[in-house]
Amino acid sequence: MASDYEAWSEVRTYNEDWLIPWEPQRHPLQGDPVNYRAAFVARCNARDRDRTADYAYAFGVFVDQRVAGEINLNGIIRGAMQTGTIGYWIDQRHAGQGYTTEGVAVVLRFAFEELRLHRVEICIVPRNASSRRVVEKLGLRCEGLAERFLEINGIWEDHLRFAITLEEWVDRREELSVWW
Repeated sequence: MASDYEAWSEVRTYNEDWLIPWEPQRHPLQGDPVNYRAAFVARCNARDRDRTADYAYAFGVFVDQRVAGEINLNGIIRGAMQTGTIGYWIDQRHAGQGYTTEGVAVVLRFAFEELRLHRVEICIVPRNASSRRVVEKLGLRCEGLAERFLEINGIWEDHLRFAITLEEWVDRREELSVWW
């Protein structure tokens, strides 16, 4: 929400060095939402439009009622695929405490039980041990390596693709629900 700008900007500024190695570069003509409220508001508005169009859903991670990260369900495809992709980041001060794992489990529930998706994937740069730990804790299936899959910090990076289907969710829902 636009009202979260100061708190979100503070967390992103504090974590700049922690997050930049794992994120796409911002387009040079796109405003910087970390440093400019108007760009942050535009980002929030775009996310509202994505949600309304059933294309993507953005969720904040809050610890002690303070912004601590985000988990996003992006690239939703309907029709025969019924799929989406989860991406996430967490404040380094809260990393390793299970908040991201819990948040991903909640977003998986939303994806399967509310949106009725059939498949959700998480794509991770192989050397990103922290992000890999999240999918390992959840026991998501690794489907292999996608070469030069996404631009990350100016480089077309390989990504490991992890996934879970609705059938797996139904079988493992109770096990995965312990995270929240």
